[in-house]
Amino acid sequence: MILRRSRFVHQLPVGKDRTLIVHAISHMRLPGDGDISTLIDYFAQPRRVPEDCDAMAALIAKPHETAADLRDVVERTVMELLSRQILTEKTPEQELADIGAELASKHGRDPAEMLERYRRELKEGAASYWAVGSAYGLDDFGATRRRVDAVLFGDCDIQMEADFLRREAARRGIDLHVSATFPDDIRFAGERKHDVVFIGALRARHLVAEDIDGYNPHAAYIGHTTELLSKLREVTSAPILIDNLPEPTVQPLGLAERGVKGHRTRFRLTNVALAELASAFSDVYVIDVAAALAAVGSERLLDDGQVGFTHFGSPGWMLQRPENEKAAVHNIFPDTAPLVQALGGDPYGRETVIAEKHIDALVTVMGIGRKKCVILDLDGTLWPGVLAETGSPFAWTPEISGAFSYIGLYFGLHEALLCLKKRGMVLACVSKNDEATVRELWKYPDHYPTQRLLTPDDFVTWRVNWDDKVGNIRSIAEELGFALDTFLFIDDNAVERDRVRQRLPEVEVWGEDPFSLRRRLLNDPRLQIPVITAEAAARSTLVKAQIARQQLRTETLGEAQYIESLRIQCRVERLDPASTKLERVGELFSRTTQFNTTGRKFSSGELAALAGNPDARLFAIDVSDRLGDHGMVGAAVITDGEITGFAISCRALGMGVEHTFLRHVLDEMKGTPQTLRGRIIPTPRNIPARNIYRDNGFLEREDGLWEFTKPAAG
Repeated sequence: MILRRSRFVHQLPVGKDRTLIVHAISHMRLPGDGDISTLIDYFAQPRRVPEDCDAMAALIAKPHETAADLRDVVERTVMELLSRQILTEKTPEQELADIGAELASKHGRDPAEMLERYRRELKEGAASYWAVGSAYGLDDFGATRRRVDAVLFGDCDIQMEADFLRREAARRGIDLHVSATFPDDIRFAGERKHDVVFIGALRARHLVAEDIDGYNPHAAYIGHTTELLSKLREVTSAPILIDNLPEPTVQPLGLAERGVKGHRTRFRLTNVALAELASAFSDVYVIDVAAALAAVGSERLLDDGQVGFTHFGSPGWMLQRPENEKAAVHNIFPDTAPLVQALGGDPYGRETVIAEKHIDALVTVMGIGRKKCVILDLDGTLWPGVLAETGSPFAWTPEISGAFSYIGLYFGLHEALLCLKKRGMVLACVSKNDEATVRELWKYPDHYPTQRLLTPDDFVTWRVNWDDKVGNIRSIAEELGFALDTFLFIDDNAVERDRVRQRLPEVEVWGEDPFSLRRRLLNDPRLQIPVITAEAAARSTLVKAQIARQQLRTETLGEAQYIESLRIQCRVERLDPASTKLERVGELFSRTTQFNTTGRKFSSGELAALAGNPDARLFAIDVSDRLGDHGMVGAAVITDGEITGFAISCRALGMGVEHTFLRHVLDEMKGTPQTLRGRIIPTPRNIPARNIYRDNGFLEREDGLWEFTKPAAG
């Protein structure tokens, strides 16, 4: 591949080791550091990739990186620059001709409008009103990360955050591409590729503080939000994450603010109404900005104590304004040193806090790095000391202390783990112990708050023995069929934690700080799901039944005998837009990696739209047997005669359910004129799904595309 710098790219030095890269046609504005600028300059002459990558690596040699590693980073960076049209494979003449041809195909449309649309499709970063953020470097372009495209709708509160979102996402292994616009620019969501939409505080927040006769204080804000969400849902099915409003740190009338129309109460009621509104829309979630700011300290993160009652910007923004704006105050302004001191020298505190909260929500909604199982040590973790020595988990009675004294640290941990169980996570334990002793002594007296405490029945599987914990964790992963990176292991013993980290690096390991465990368990976005479905709430029961089936399989003489003994029952239904199962279908496609023909994920909003589309079909299958109910274990999405998604939960594999389901889908499609096709897109883990079409009478017409020919009538 021969690449060169685009003829439309200009590089403008804007500070030490910082260059603003501008594309004259697309108006793309990208800050780059010295390494990025050096690479772009190298392509002033045509270069061969990957042949010339060694020479490029030599230009930016790093003492802490090997030549091979740096070459890989350089090659990935070059591909990123190519994707942004900073580099191109075209000659200057071809580049000019291709852009001219693309913009010329306006078919009577305004040429200026065509140019604007072209620019918007390539847009990245905040609106040009705001200054460019921190520079991109090799760490941004050269790392291997999962790409996520986000659109931001809002004013200064969220647009100033764009660069902080990118950096916070990168810290978590996400390559976040951010494009920001204003709240009234709805069509931007239809023009720009995106996976998620963020919405900041709307301008109607200023009306919340106004006393309008006959209206609730929040009526205007909720009305504007309803209109925005409705219009967005006409052009996008992506998840929408909307900020609630910060709670004021000052009040106009002070203590005299009483009743529901008090200044601070107005904003609290608006947030309550916003939470209720979001529940009426598919895949819309409220980001609790008010709680995030309050947890850190709102007074140093909100400017309503300085400039106005409803702006809710950052006090640090006053330290970032251009000097020419001082003309409004006759170029006379107080020394900002006290403000710098109050902010701890960091004018970007608000952006950092809210970016973390936004990326938390992104991780949860998109299921990035989601954990499925928490494996717990027992002695010293779930209770103090060694159970065989203390004789009971705790020695608490109300006469000793209240339930929120020292004992509260353990009660609180148990309660948090029970909450995770309700969210759909499963619990297991690994302990160096005598199992019979643990089962005998793990009991609570009647006066204990048992609704807050774990019992042995809350765990889907045990490894209570004297074996190595690493081997026991591997054994649990095999038994449950979960990948190692979906486990969290908690142990109070530093040696055990280190052994697991060294030998099972995929497993997340906690336990250093017992005082932070409860908060981390409840707040970590990887331990959350956007919506708790019936299947999620019952997952521990479902997994236990699956383990019982595996045991039965080992005890029976043959596979056919095992399947027959289960007395399996299947129920397939076609879902409509109002179905309560759409959330579960979305969860199934998100969580299923083994039997998933394409690896594609569907939001509940997208599924609702497909269910209502006359050219699409959405099917789900529920399964039960004599050992219990599996719940909804499979889903199929058919669009324009092609099965674009076909997934079966791993807990139903090996029972022939996938074939029963596909044959039912074929029967349902008999009356349609289309020839049904199915696509296989290989992923690292979907090997079990790759022969489903071959084994059910489909013929491969091209690589990965299978076709089922309906039998002739009569």
